[in-house]
Amino acid sequence: MTDAEAPTRQHAADRALAMLDTALFRALCEPARIAIVAVLIRKGPSDIGAVADELPQDRSVISRHLRILADAGVVVARRNGRHVFYELDGPQTCDRLEGMVEELRRLVPYCCPAPE
Repeated sequence: MTDAEAPTRQHAADRALAMLDTALFRALCEPARIAIVAVLIRKGPSDIGAVADELPQDRSVISRHLRILADAGVVVARRNGRHVFYELDGPQTCDRLEGMVEELRRLVPYCCPAPE
């Protein structure tokens, strides 16, 4: 980035904060959804019943959390007959996080450099 292209501190801060306020981070900020992700990591593709067997929440609550995770692109839902199986979309989630880290690395010198 040249000096002419360098964002102001406020612009860089606004862009950095906007990245943190994404569906991905909102989906992952809820402990119950982290627990669901942990179940899917351990068990692999699972339907709501299999996830519910591992957690204290009602199936309706787990279903709502899975929908939020799916909307955020963290999990993928696939129908197999009457059942819907959920599994993590690890590659997409990693790509999104890596993209955010790259963008934050470009912004950090302008909005929040290391203390001297």
